[in-house]
Amino acid sequence: MNGVQIRSAERALSVGTWLIVSGAMLYSILTVTPLMSAHTPAKWAWTAPILPLVVDAAVVIVVRLDSVLARLGGHGGRWPIVLRWMTGTMTLALNTADSALKKDLVGVAVHSVAPLLLIVTAETGLAYRRAITAAVTTLEARQRAERQAAQQAAHERQEAARREAREEREHAAALAREQREHEARLAADAAEREERRRRDEREERAAREAAERADRERREREREQREREREHAERQASQRAENERRERAEAQQHEQREREEHAARERATLLQRGPAAGKLPEDEARAIVTAAFDAALSVRAAADLCGWSVGWVSTRYAEHRTPGTGGAELAIASRG
Repeated sequence: MNGVQIRSAERALSVGTWLIVSGAMLYSILTVTPLMSAHTPAKWAWTAPILPLVVDAAVVIVVRLDSVLARLGGHGGRWPIVLRWMTGTMTLALNTADSALKKDLVGVAVHSVAPLLLIVTAETGLAYRRAITAAVTTLEARQRAERQAAQQAAHERQEAARREAREEREHAAALAREQREHEARLAADAAEREERRRRDEREERAAREAAERADRERREREREQREREREHAERQASQRAENERRERAEAQQHEQREREEHAARERATLLQRGPAAGKLPEDEARAIVTAAFDAALSVRAAADLCGWSVGWVSTRYAEHRTPGTGGAELAIASRG
């Protein structure tokens, strides 16, 4: 059996299993819904199909996950087995309950066909998938062994060809070595003379390069000295700028803290005055409302402090929450 046949068998098993599962689900819903309707209050009769649908959904989950685990060669443990048999038993009980309550043995037998077929199909499909997975594993192992054997044979042929080529190269190398040795002896004298000439040239070139190198090093030291002086000057300038920036920032922070403390003291003074005896001037009332808003006081408390109406105070709170609308609302309040 090859991979195409195995895949065909898996497709046939999968299609057949899902046909049986779908038919059993539909049959179960149509059979159990009247039973649930008869045992459910009238206003909840619409919930009758939910229970068979939930039970059959559990069956679908079990069948699907079992197929995946079987394909991967894994095992889910005892809980999938418990769920599979529990859902099968529930389906069988729900489908035969109505006939059993009526003591209709023929009805019990007829309505037990689909659940029993579903249970047996789930177990059989799992066994088939495990067997198919084992067969696929065996087939892949055999194919892998055949590929390894073919690769080993090809490797041995390549090794033999390399050995032959190496022997030919060694023979040719021996001949060439003898030729080179003869030519080397002939060229030895000429090479020695040439070497003396090159040595003299190297010494002269080395002396010239030493002088040039010394001059480059001197110029490099002078350049590095100028660079260090420039960097030192830049660091000093940067340090001075950083000190000035830090001093300005500290001064600004000090001024900001003083402004905030002054504002906090003013708010505390305004809020500690207590309820107003009458309607305060608008500027003073606005200052009190602003302090109350910043202190998160309620609109009623702010109205008591300034003596103005709750509506006016609510408008001022809205101005603080939505900046930019104060001018228009102030004009409206003034006309009122």
